[in-house]
Amino acid sequence: MFNFILRRLAQIPIVMLALSLLLFAVIFQLSPEQRATGYIRNEQQAAHMDVIIKQYGLDQPFPVQYAKWLTATVHGDLGYSKTSVKPVLDTIKERLPSTIELSLYAGIPIVLLGIWLGTLSALHKDRTIDQFLRVFAVLGTSLPSFVLGIVLLKVLYGSLGWLPGPGQVNTIHTFDILDPAFKHYTGMLSVDAMLNRKWEVAWDVLRHLIMPVLTLVIISSAGILKVMRAQMLETLSSDYVRTARAKGLGPRAVNLKHARRNALLPIVTMTGFTIINLLAGAVITETIFAYPGVGQWVGSAAQNLDVPAVLGFALLSAVIVVMVRTITDICYGLVDPRVRFE
Repeated sequence: MFNFILRRLAQIPIVMLALSLLLFAVIFQLSPEQRATGYIRNEQQAAHMDVIIKQYGLDQPFPVQYAKWLTATVHGDLGYSKTSVKPVLDTIKERLPSTIELSLYAGIPIVLLGIWLGTLSALHKDRTIDQFLRVFAVLGTSLPSFVLGIVLLKVLYGSLGWLPGPGQVNTIHTFDILDPAFKHYTGMLSVDAMLNRKWEVAWDVLRHLIMPVLTLVIISSAGILKVMRAQMLETLSSDYVRTARAKGLGPRAVNLKHARRNALLPIVTMTGFTIINLLAGAVITETIFAYPGVGQWVGSAAQNLDVPAVLGFALLSAVIVVMVRTITDICYGLVDPRVRFE
């Protein structure tokens, strides 16, 4: 097992180097003037574009530019975002905790709900509840997130008024957050509000999270439901399950202890992809609900042709993908001995 983990960890720097080379090759297709915008921070610099190009070597050959860019990236210089009007790395540090907060509140229900509903559907195959869940799975996997988000806003906020509108917190509580006495321990607003014992602020933040979380849960759990149902049906027809039943084991022990445990193996991989999608920024969902995470920022940056911001987001996504896939592979090896002994 140690060698298995060591091999996976050794692949990380190689994969990251290859990804950085690929990303820079894409950006290199832009003109030097377009790439120079990432180094301009005021109007005076904008008036001397040629000086910026010479200073950062944007007119030099590809290997030289890549070496300079990689060196700057390693030292934390990802350029300047004209969308957030601050360095890209500072923007990521500021907004990533909000995306992590949304991912935590959405990720756990997605996995648990998908597994539970998939199991329920398989155990009641072709019955009414199975038909209903299959329709839910088809709708959830085919319905665009922006359509579902708009519908939720129209119904729960516009028509019924049960939940607050877009944003992260009501204006009335913004003053509590900006108060110097309010300490930002984690950057996740609901958690920080609880730690500061600002219960009204925490409740307000949680109410604002309901609709974006609900959107992500409905869309993502439907995919896990489909895979879990298919795996459960395949596992329930296996020889060892029939043998367990023949030996007199009860339905609960057979279905949950033996069948579901083996059906969960592909869900480990799906969980990894779900975490990647959430942490890399639910761009559409955050944009619709005006949630101040990484996704909303990069959506605006793409519209403004903010090259450093888009490239910084791509690097962040690459890091998240590599790390989560590595953890997923290790978890898969822990669950399935056949993987770690290959």
